[in-house]
Amino acid sequence: MKVVYVAGPFRGPNSWEIEENIRRAERLALEAWKLGAAVICPHSNTRFFQGAAPDHVWLDGDLAILRKCDAILMTPDWERSSGAKAEREHAIQHGIRVLLTLPELAAFLE
Repeated sequence: MKVVYVAGPFRGPNSWEIEENIRRAERLALEAWKLGAAVICPHSNTRFFQGAAPDHVWLDGDLAILRKCDAILMTPDWERSSGAKAEREHAIQHGIRVLLTLPELAAFLE
């Protein structure tokens, strides 16, 4: 089974927007699970950790997790996130497949 990491915006101007970002990532993660991937959704992993440590702690940890994955699946709005951009670049540098859509993921999993 391939392991897929979901990347997209997390931070937002308020708690509502952060939760909306998390929910979008979780919906994508669920669809990826349904296609047959084992999915890491870091948004869910650190959902309530805001302010507990500097933001770089979460990104550094996420990159360590990402290095263990077969692919990264970008949320449709990933380009508005500096963290997702960094995760995508990290994936490229480490030879991890970058996927932009669920049909791309389905083909990757075949």
